[in-house]
Amino acid sequence: MHNIGRSGLTFWSPNVNIFRDPRWGRGQETPGEDPYLSSTFATFYVRGLQEVDALLISTNDSTSLGPSRLKVSSCCKHMTAYDVDNWNGIDRYHFDAQVTAQDLADTFNPPFQSCVEDGHVSSVMCSYNRVNGVPTCADYNLLTNTVRNSWSLNGYIVSDCDAVRVLFDDTNYAATAEDAVADVLRAGMDLNCGSFLAEHGLSAVTKGKITEADVNTALSNLLTVQMRLGLFDGDPTRQPYGELGPKDVCTNEHQQLALEAAQQGIVLLKNDANILPLSSSKFRTLAVIGPNANVTNTMIGNYAGIPCKYITPLAGLQSYATTLYAQGCANVACKDGSLINAATNVASEADATILIIGLDQSQEAETLDRTSLLLPGQQQQLIYNVLNATTNPVVIVIMAAGPIDVSFAKTDPRVSGILWVGYPGQAGGAAIAQVIFGDYNPGGRLPVTWYPQSFTQISMVDMHMRPNEVTGYPGRTYRFYTGPTVYHFGEGLSYTNYSYGFSSAPAQISVSKASTQPCSALQIAGLTQAEEEASCFHIIASDASCSSLKFQVGIKVSNTGSMDGSHAVLLFAVPPAGAPSDSPKKQLIGFRSVHVKTGTERKVSFNIRPCKDLSTAREDGERVLLGGTHTLSVGDAQFRLPVLSSLER
Repeated sequence: MHNIGRSGLTFWSPNVNIFRDPRWGRGQETPGEDPYLSSTFATFYVRGLQEVDALLISTNDSTSLGPSRLKVSSCCKHMTAYDVDNWNGIDRYHFDAQVTAQDLADTFNPPFQSCVEDGHVSSVMCSYNRVNGVPTCADYNLLTNTVRNSWSLNGYIVSDCDAVRVLFDDTNYAATAEDAVADVLRAGMDLNCGSFLAEHGLSAVTKGKITEADVNTALSNLLTVQMRLGLFDGDPTRQPYGELGPKDVCTNEHQQLALEAAQQGIVLLKNDANILPLSSSKFRTLAVIGPNANVTNTMIGNYAGIPCKYITPLAGLQSYATTLYAQGCANVACKDGSLINAATNVASEADATILIIGLDQSQEAETLDRTSLLLPGQQQQLIYNVLNATTNPVVIVIMAAGPIDVSFAKTDPRVSGILWVGYPGQAGGAAIAQVIFGDYNPGGRLPVTWYPQSFTQISMVDMHMRPNEVTGYPGRTYRFYTGPTVYHFGEGLSYTNYSYGFSSAPAQISVSKASTQPCSALQIAGLTQAEEEASCFHIIASDASCSSLKFQVGIKVSNTGSMDGSHAVLLFAVPPAGAPSDSPKKQLIGFRSVHVKTGTERKVSFNIRPCKDLSTAREDGERVLLGGTHTLSVGDAQFRLPVLSSLER
């Protein structure tokens, strides 16, 4: 417990940057590539950290408790358009992200807006990079106009560590150190992670670059958060949660939670002939092979605490079968094949083979972006040699954060199954084994698109989300990407089968105020004259008559297979036919995890705000709700939802 005996109650987390490019080394810290997913994750992550239990508020005698009281202070980072660390000689300190107003509005900024408006986060971190020429920590429009004034941040804004020094030393944005201090404080930054303000702040005051009032504004924002944390309320042991300590970290409840997180995060990508789950009575001897088969620290990724204990994949599988272990590669770099023969030997002797391959922090990490989407070194050769050595089932387990081009394994009939497990944490090995042998039915979904190796021909520093037909640029993420994929966003199999149907939804949505625009032939195809007259419009999403709209959608989820299971139900929206060409192909507008017993059905409801969830961003960044027939989809089920104007014409 790192902060035992200290008053460390500020946690600079979560990272809610969009996982825009599969090569990004820090993508492992994020929720994924989708802004709705990231926004929802951000909201509940922040609430989980910050909100004091209602029971404590109602029963504690302390007068400082109330709705503004913080359990701990959360921080959403790194604002904004930060997703390049070090690629082909371009690093995060010098990178100037050229981003359109449209992409800022509908991709990069929404998670931060949700952090502030819905999660009520008490801190936002500005990033190292520049956006359109301006360092984010010196951007008044971003920090003050947007975060503090438009979104109403109640808290402080902090720089990424040494970002102010970077602004002066590395990018030469400011002429002097004192100018750098003035640039960031007057832009709205309150706290410098590092020593730059301490070294140059007084000089900035004496030289008239800033005033004491500027300093006091920053101090007020900082001290207010400290007060909300109860740091001035006396004996901490008499405050809410004051009795917590190291004894509360590794409880059975918390270790079970670590296991559940690992289980829920596993995604089944291939299961030919339903070979999985394996039967422990039939498959008594397992060959367990690969550079990640017996790892510990690899499983927790980066920015992790000290685990209570590790259960490696090998240890987890040993509880189900006799295992024959061979590393196959000395590490994930797998620069030589000296260990491959030993691996093929054990594969030839086993009833089934589990290959656990992938990446680690030597391949993807902070300050380290990838240049290839292929398995490193000779890992692919290891897989081929194992496949040639046995006719028994071979299951590949991919332990990595970023997507990997495993097209060869997806299409090879000798590969029976593929699992993606991310970096599954301290209990990862137990979760992997439980999924492979059927004690847990996988229901995870991919949070990112898996691209082929050819995608690496695209410059990582091209920030455009939307495709460009003229240049052949394919765009990014499932919302816009037009090229080939290995696996799609949201993909994930189960050991059972689910079917979906819409059980309730409005017949149409009527808006009372609209600004007209010309209709295209596609947009009016199939509409009656009355519908045509009513649907040729858009409405500004922030308009009061639009933002107050809401409705509920009910989904019937049936388990038609032979095993109980939990999985994420994903609700997508497709814009009307004839929508502007820069509209998303589809976008996630809701997700729910639901457990359904075999032979039964469950109903899941989604609350939809059409002016937020169904709207798209124009080139100027303004979000608009398009008239016409939107399509809602869950699995193979679809529902057509006309958005019409009630304005008399």
